[in-house]
Amino acid sequence: MAGQRWLHAITLTSILGVVACGGGEKAPAPAAGAAPAAAGSDLTPWQLTHGIGPVTEPLDLGPIDKDEAAEGEKIFVAKCSACHKLGERYVGPALGGITEKVTPEFAMNMILNPQEMYTRHPDVKKLLGEYMTQMPNQGLTQEQAREVVEYLRTTTPPAPAQ
Repeated sequence: MAGQRWLHAITLTSILGVVACGGGEKAPAPAAGAAPAAAGSDLTPWQLTHGIGPVTEPLDLGPIDKDEAAEGEKIFVAKCSACHKLGERYVGPALGGITEKVTPEFAMNMILNPQEMYTRHPDVKKLLGEYMTQMPNQGLTQEQAREVVEYLRTTTPPAPAQ
């Protein structure tokens, strides 16, 4: 009888140890040289920096393409300017100089995949808390989103509020 209690105690301790340590499963290791994901986040380091969406590789930007930027400005005026201004807060944040604050890949993923960005990305969740309005998906193609980003690369940050 005493031997069974001892066996039960060891078994219970072992089970509790496995449960408390996550069942012995290891989280996947980050890629070599990659920083770990933020505490409490399921996002990869790439996603934390560049957003969640179809843009999963660095963009090769080069010098600003004036033709692409002109097309991007047309799209911005038609699809974005109802909620975004370049130099001031409006329904959404001011977007002048935004590519100095976030990566172009992040901007594209925000344009192309706003719902998942609001649901999963910690910085975008904070924006929702601040602006209380979620950006709708405008149905842009990846090429159109790239043109908008090219236009945004030509803009300057808003002047500081006085």
